[in-house]
Amino acid sequence: MNLDLADILLVTTVVIIAALFWRAHGIRERALIYTRKYCEREQVEFLDDTVGMEKLTLQRDGNDKLRITRIYRFEFTVTGGERYSGHTIVMGGVVQRVELPPHRYTPPPEQLH
Repeated sequence: MNLDLADILLVTTVVIIAALFWRAHGIRERALIYTRKYCEREQVEFLDDTVGMEKLTLQRDGNDKLRITRIYRFEFTVTGGERYSGHTIVMGGVVQRVELPPHRYTPPPEQLH
């Protein structure tokens, strides 16, 4: 079996694309886990148990290095009747923050008495 340069380049390209896809999937999973825990801590209900890519961009970090920044969108509710959209920002594979827009606050039942 003879491999020429075109075959080697094709295999290398496929491997690189697969590796990038695998890494992107891992970053998305980290964003999902972080967002789920954040919503629990903030006492809001994380809806649909998913985050979706909204934007992919390059931004500079605190050390002035360009990093791939992913902004994931998710939905949550406080009252069960209204859906709000939040964002999870991941820079260079590390979750930076979760942003929740202004929303209604409903105190837990034990605080109403």
